[in-house]
Amino acid sequence: MILRAFLFWLALAGTALANPDVWRHEWPDTDFSRSAVPAWSEIMSGGPGKDGIPALSKPDFIPAAQEERIDGREPVITVEIGDATPRAYPIRYLTWHEIVNDTVGGVPVAVTFCPLCNSALTFDRRVRGKVLSFGVTGKLRNSDMVMYDRETQSWWQQALGEGIVGEMTGVELTQVASWMESWDQFRTRNPEGLVMAEPGISRPYGSNPYRGYDSAARPFLYNGENPPHGIDPLSRVVRVGARAWPMERLRKAGRIAEGGVVITWEAGQASALDTSEIGEGRDVGSIRVRDGQGGNVAHDVMFAFAYHAFWPEGRWMLGG
Repeated sequence: MILRAFLFWLALAGTALANPDVWRHEWPDTDFSRSAVPAWSEIMSGGPGKDGIPALSKPDFIPAAQEERIDGREPVITVEIGDATPRAYPIRYLTWHEIVNDTVGGVPVAVTFCPLCNSALTFDRRVRGKVLSFGVTGKLRNSDMVMYDRETQSWWQQALGEGIVGEMTGVELTQVASWMESWDQFRTRNPEGLVMAEPGISRPYGSNPYRGYDSAARPFLYNGENPPHGIDPLSRVVRVGARAWPMERLRKAGRIAEGGVVITWEAGQASALDTSEIGEGRDVGSIRVRDGQGGNVAHDVMFAFAYHAFWPEGRWMLGG
């Protein structure tokens, strides 16, 4: 009851403060006259202020063979671009930093993870002739992280990869194909690969501050509709464009080829949002999405409520 009352108070406080006049002291260089958000009340404080969750830039990497801290079932975000050495970005670090600004194979990228939506997306940071560097606003919309770029101080919706406030309103980032898999799956396929080294910031890396979140009855700081078809709001779906495949359907099938893509499910990846230690989370499996020629397809594995919130007219791929 105490936790429920606190969350209710926090939601009310966040709504009351959803006003550019209140935000300008912290964001003096953001152009609030330009916005794609229908109502400011959709944007809520997640608790931390600007950069309260510190994004990382130019991280160090070590050979996969030298990494000994990461449990084999822990999730990582894998980025493979051209002939560049494959890189793994452990969720044990992204849980606490949410954004990593890096360059892979000459491509400046932002590797992002929103724990509250389970959304792990990688974007090309080149926009309108500029290379942007992204940080965390500390704000949420539909429980999803709102990012900002340091060059224009514009706000971006992580799940959409789209500018929603400021100079970059309406601009879409190019999504780079990446995927979440277990550390064991990455290093087995890429024994000569690289893994991001532990940041030099004091955090309890490997622990999960969202214990039990993906089995909760309701998403955190979310006031929108539940998904249709009786789908649990915190169940995972695989989103490709505006279509979503329920993870449970993929788990049962193992492989689905439809809509121009081939999606496979493989056991072995721990949920990052289950137990206190990420590596001990229940097995949620790993997804790969490829086109008809076997090429990697940009996608997301997100919670069903977030998909419904941002793609209310999207197509649910239920089979049958």
